[in-house]
Amino acid sequence: MFQKLDNSPKDHPKIPKEKIGLIIANLGTPEATDYWSVRRYLKEFLSDRRVIDYSPWIWKPILSLILLRRPFSSGEAYRQVWNNKENESPLLTITRKQAKKLATLCKQELGNNIVVDFCMRYGKPSTEKVIRGMKDQGCNKILFFPLYPQYAAPTTATANDQVFRSLMKLNWQPAIRTVPPYFDDKDYIKALCDSIKSSFKNTKKKPEHLVLSYHGVPERYLLSGDPYHCQCQKTTRLIMEELGWTSVDLTTSFQSKFGPEKWIGPSTVQLVADLAEKGVKNIAVIAPAFSSDCLETLEEINGEIRESFLNAGGQNFTYIPCLNDQASHLKALFKIAKTQLSGWI
Repeated sequence: MFQKLDNSPKDHPKIPKEKIGLIIANLGTPEATDYWSVRRYLKEFLSDRRVIDYSPWIWKPILSLILLRRPFSSGEAYRQVWNNKENESPLLTITRKQAKKLATLCKQELGNNIVVDFCMRYGKPSTEKVIRGMKDQGCNKILFFPLYPQYAAPTTATANDQVFRSLMKLNWQPAIRTVPPYFDDKDYIKALCDSIKSSFKNTKKKPEHLVLSYHGVPERYLLSGDPYHCQCQKTTRLIMEELGWTSVDLTTSFQSKFGPEKWIGPSTVQLVADLAEKGVKNIAVIAPAFSSDCLETLEEINGEIRESFLNAGGQNFTYIPCLNDQASHLKALFKIAKTQLSGWI
């Protein structure tokens, strides 16, 4: 729908009716599981200086070697979790569902003037394409919502970077707001706790211990002022308080270590083995830093980390899925977005 400009000449370009855009953003995914698709994705991801901040003179030769072999193993890992029905990764499927349900909530409460879409930092749909599409629909104000509860430079920051790089290519830039981290949002915490309680209730063997596994980062990020580690710890504390548990009942750990340097810990894969060796037979693992199930949860947690626990003598391993497109999760995200839209709606 286009709006008519008073006193404009007949040959004036058509201007779409003004709307407000809401973009939810996730990490990204290869388009397929074959070698070249995975290689393109890994190259884009591992070339990001926010993700790997070593000097290019050091990193580029290493990356060239990684890209020779890593696509084979990563492709096989993706095949283990691939959504064959839709021929796409679970992350893409889930994020699309989240955007669709968020659009429904926006329409119900805010009317038809909100356009909701999603993008990926790496791969497709790209941030730039989605922003351009929204601009073409008349969105002169856009709220950008990175789906990372805890802030980190390799996640939230690089997602925001890409937004502003995209704006550099537009003559008529929309106004942009970015949603801050929501690691301590009460509705997000409650949604996590409800999911934990439901999973514990429905397991045949009640877990004796809960492991909260967050994606790891190098320790020097913490020492240089990145708030990620502290925000993860606060999320854990708020979950513990909401559940009415103590530190004996749960442990914070970190997964997905990459490279030789020291990362924040303890390591999830080692922690679960240690628990089993100490006689803990039944555990549950949840990943509060992930808004959607993906390779790191479906393959790493429910595969490698599960095996580590069972091989060390554990008996029952319960993976508690991410909040994904659960109603409580979408309501929490909607309330956060609505608050950030204040003054625009």
